[in-house]
Amino acid sequence: MNPHRTTHRLTQVLGALLLSASALAQTHKVAAPESVVRAVAIYEWTGEMAKPAASRLIPVSLFIDGKLEDADVYLARPIPLALMPGNVYELDQSGIALGTLNLAFARHLIPASDAAAPYDDGWFGYGKFFPPEQPKKSTLKGSKENISLDEYDDTPHFSARSAEPGSGEAAKPASGKPVEGDAPADDPNRPTLHRSTSTTASSGTADQPSSSDAKDPSDPDRPTLRRRSPTVAAASATPSQADEIAALNDDPARPLLHRGKPAAALSDADIPKLAGLPSDEDLHQLVAVSDAKNRSPHDFSRSWSDEAERKTILAKMQSTARMQIEAYDAANQPAPPQPAAAHSPNSKLRRATGPEIAPPPPVPAQQLSETLRDEELKGFSLSYGGSPTYVYSAHTDGLGATLRYVTLVVQLDMQGEPAIAMRSVTDAAHLDRTPRMRLIDAVDGEASNRASLLFELRAQNSRQFALYRIIGARATQTFLTGSTQ
Repeated sequence: MNPHRTTHRLTQVLGALLLSASALAQTHKVAAPESVVRAVAIYEWTGEMAKPAASRLIPVSLFIDGKLEDADVYLARPIPLALMPGNVYELDQSGIALGTLNLAFARHLIPASDAAAPYDDGWFGYGKFFPPEQPKKSTLKGSKENISLDEYDDTPHFSARSAEPGSGEAAKPASGKPVEGDAPADDPNRPTLHRSTSTTASSGTADQPSSSDAKDPSDPDRPTLRRRSPTVAAASATPSQADEIAALNDDPARPLLHRGKPAAALSDADIPKLAGLPSDEDLHQLVAVSDAKNRSPHDFSRSWSDEAERKTILAKMQSTARMQIEAYDAANQPAPPQPAAAHSPNSKLRRATGPEIAPPPPVPAQQLSETLRDEELKGFSLSYGGSPTYVYSAHTDGLGATLRYVTLVVQLDMQGEPAIAMRSVTDAAHLDRTPRMRLIDAVDGEASNRASLLFELRAQNSRQFALYRIIGARATQTFLTGSTQ
């Protein structure tokens, strides 16, 4: 065989091995994208939160297969997936849990044509509220007595009672207690150490206890420590307590004890159902989130640095709100009547004579500085490192067209001035044309650690719910539910 050809083949084999090793070193495992199933709803109630007078859960969105679906109709065969009995919703305030709601049942309401209470149309869930569990108090108590280490000779500790330097002797205790070396040689109770002369005599056989393991005849209950062989251990093995408990849990007829009635057994008579739409003073709303996975809480609220910062932002929002109301009033003033066209004497058309209709007077200037009622200002940090987002809402005095509602969503620009991302102005007489926008809260509807603003769009006898993503002082509506009435 040609040695040069053999060397060439070895070189090729080594090169192939090095290339394959390099390829393996360069490849890396790519994790599969996370499958997120997350439902968002609104929990409404009247009365106290712990014991509501009436309540209901309104499904909003369901994030599944990478997109948002309408939770009110998704897989509604026969009940929507988001309202299945047994689902647990976490009631959040800007991402922080305030309790949980265990769904007991769901109802599909269809209002009658002459229904006196609107807003009852579609699927609603009903369940039992549970407050968050409080951490258990520690039962450890501090000792009222001072313990001195000097009372325990066998406890290692540092001491200033050293022997004379250079003597090589041990330190003598100040209390005068004798140490081991000071025990008299003729003390009959003094313990002694002996070297064992035979290892087999004391060790015993593999399955028999040694002499040191023998029980004391005067104390038969004294426990012993020894290593047992597998044969002896298997012969003396008995079913553990854990196995017995597991067998009991598998019994389908085993009775269960509960504090009160469990959520799965609640009925219409146990949970008062909220009907219609109470006034803003009586109605309470919270975001409810149900996720197939337990996730760490994320606080999307933004606290104020001090009261001066809040007052500064509030003054800017009030000024912007009044400007928006002024623009709305100017755009919705009725147009003055146009004068009739002149007719020639030969025309057969005659114009009815009567008093001239004067145009309506302009809005008085003092109304532009009228008091804004029920002001609400909230700050959010919707994403990591994002600009602060502020939501302001208020209304004016009056009735009908003189009662105006204003809602602003702004982010501050580089100069610290509010840049409007979204605005809404309407009046009580035209809610069907322009619904009133009411902020529910910030919510992460996609489990992306980035929150959207959830708004209620309330018309005269119907309402919808919408999610808005705020980025760079621009608002994008990412989801809108169907209309309920």
